[in-house]
Amino acid sequence: MNAVLAVIALLTLGSAAVAMSLRNLIHSALLLIASWFGLAAFYLWAGAEFVAFAQVIVYIGAVSMIVLFAVLLTRRSRADLAVAPDAPARVVPALLAGGAVLSLLACAILRTRLDVAPSRTPTVTVRQLGLQLLGPHTAALLVVGVLLTVALLGAIVIAATDRSDKKEDVP
Repeated sequence: MNAVLAVIALLTLGSAAVAMSLRNLIHSALLLIASWFGLAAFYLWAGAEFVAFAQVIVYIGAVSMIVLFAVLLTRRSRADLAVAPDAPARVVPALLAGGAVLSLLACAILRTRLDVAPSRTPTVTVRQLGLQLLGPHTAALLVVGVLLTVALLGAIVIAATDRSDKKEDVP
């Protein structure tokens, strides 16, 4: 195995494993960003520069900022994070749901045909992709951008409202 690939794999898998084990959401989100950097480095190593730069722009630039904003805007107090008394009763439904998902995935994998002849993949250049995005699909791209911006602003407004949990304030 190539030494560079081993370092990239160690960075990606290590940061993802540590992100899953931490209880602090901010630290987990930052380690998720490091894991996405590892994926971008793998794409660069594999020779897929466009995918690597799209990974950096979309996931590291946009999605990570949305995750951090969501974590920061929806933080609860320490009293709200206390374990609910009915938490052990949720174990059985969680195990049943996990078993159902696992069995569905196993059935899908076992029913996959492996003798299918490989089809010819179409070749699309970066220039053709850019012309499509900035040509006939420009309006859709702008609508998606505006929709995501409005959704983020709506989340900020909802999180910023002052809520009162006191009973005497309710008429």
